Amino acid sequence: MKAAVERERVCAEEILDLWRQYRASGDRRIRDRLVLTFAPMVKYIVYKKVREIPEHLEVEDFISCGLEALIRSIERYDPEKGATLEQYAWTRIHGAVLDELRRHDWAPRSLRRSEREISRARTQFTTLHGRRPSSEELAESMAISPKALMATLEDLATCDVGSLNVFLASEGDSSIERIDTVASRDRNADPEHATTVAAGKERFREAFRALPARERRVASLLYVHDLTLREVGEVLGVSESRVCQIHTQFRRDLRAALEHHTALFHEVV
Repeated sequence: MKAAVERERVCAEEILDLWRQYRASGDRRIRDRLVLTFAPMVKYIVYKKVREIPEHLEVEDFISCGLEALIRSIERYDPEKGATLEQYAWTRIHGAVLDELRRHDWAPRSLRRSEREISRARTQFTTLHGRRPSSEELAESMAISPKALMATLEDLATCDVGSLNVFLASEGDSSIERIDTVASRDRNADPEHATTVAAGKERFREAFRALPARERRVASLLYVHDLTLREVGEVLGVSESRVCQIHTQFRRDLRAALEHHTALFHEVV
């Protein structure tokens, strides 16, 4: 045990000596040796927190954040304050990783504190009774109302953000992402709706083809060629009021032809 302590003390002294060489010379190669020495510590700290990292973020991003904190620690270290470089770097790296987690967390700290309290109460109840608590039992153990507990759980559920591109399952050569399981709000993607629209359009075409030629002509000039009533009258050689009468009759006849297909008519319109 004494020999092990001695080796650790010498190692700390060697690191301090290396750091002093860097401070005196500014040689980046010496700084890189210090970074490589403590790089495993960065990974250790990050992977201890990996469960708290949102799934839409990459672990490598937090490792990069930890390495940046390590470099800043080397630059700002002051041995006169009593801590070793390893102790100082550990504190700075751990703090940087926590800050990065909080920066990407939508939930306020008070809500995360409540989450830890719920988890602690649930674990204590399970250890004591050998089973998971009900909502009422969990609320009682926390000395809050079931309504307050449910409100907190709902807040926690809404603040957890995940990537829609996370793979949920794989079947052969194809993979299922979370986005593939989200119900689409695009009605055109609904087969039933698409069939209804297609049937409605076909029934509309049939009703339109059954109208008198002059009514079809007026409708075409108004709705396809975007002419005004006056312009349509000039094309047909009739007055504007006559065009208006034909247009009114066209709408009346079309609605009469589709009166038994109201649902389809509304889908088309």
